[in-house]
Amino acid sequence: MGHGELRGVVALDGPSGTGKSSAARRLAATLGARYLDTGAMYRAVTLAVLRAGVDPTDAERVAEVARTARLEQGDDPERSTTAVDGVDVGAEIRGPEVTLAVSPVSAVPEVRELLVARQREIIAAALERAGGIVVEGRDIGTVVVPDAGLKVYLTADAQARAQRRTRQDHASGRASTVDATLADVRRRDTYDSTRAVSPLRPAEDAVELDTTALDLAGVLAALVDLVERRGLRVVAVGG
Repeated sequence: MGHGELRGVVALDGPSGTGKSSAARRLAATLGARYLDTGAMYRAVTLAVLRAGVDPTDAERVAEVARTARLEQGDDPERSTTAVDGVDVGAEIRGPEVTLAVSPVSAVPEVRELLVARQREIIAAALERAGGIVVEGRDIGTVVVPDAGLKVYLTADAQARAQRRTRQDHASGRASTVDATLADVRRRDTYDSTRAVSPLRPAEDAVELDTTALDLAGVLAALVDLVERRGLRVVAVGG
């Protein structure tokens, strides 16, 4: 696989419903880069915890599941895949049971330590193969890749985020309402921003981008502009 136009790492952080995943995938595809959804990795561990019948708040047993589960995360922006013990779980990890349990599982220090190490391995391999990668999550710019060439923290009004999440659920065949999703968004915001390990917050040198009034095309345009301003886009000259 040849190198794309992106050189280095673009770190996209922010809470749920800001358009982070869609924008990250589209940006990676536009620039011929790889893509890493770190949230899917935490959801995959959460699914393994639930399948094992473990209480998500039992840190010791959750850590044991995280150590033993075989997790595989793809980096293709056109088809991001997540597997646990060799079985694709891409649809299952988006279900309501996992969504309710992922915050306490993600707060377990050993889970974060294990997954951050794995994420750094994936990033290093992607840089070697493609030259650039777009990584999205909640602690990319602060913990996973603190030296990323571009760090962007996406924000949006909670109501707008709930509406987006609800539309995504309906499009995927999952039943939800805006009110229920709004409550979940606020719950996760509080949990993720107050946890002791790697709390959700913008890196000191991150560019904050409010996506409330932007559609996907608008967010993508803003991100491409930031990439170009940082000199991270290398366009091959033909001839």
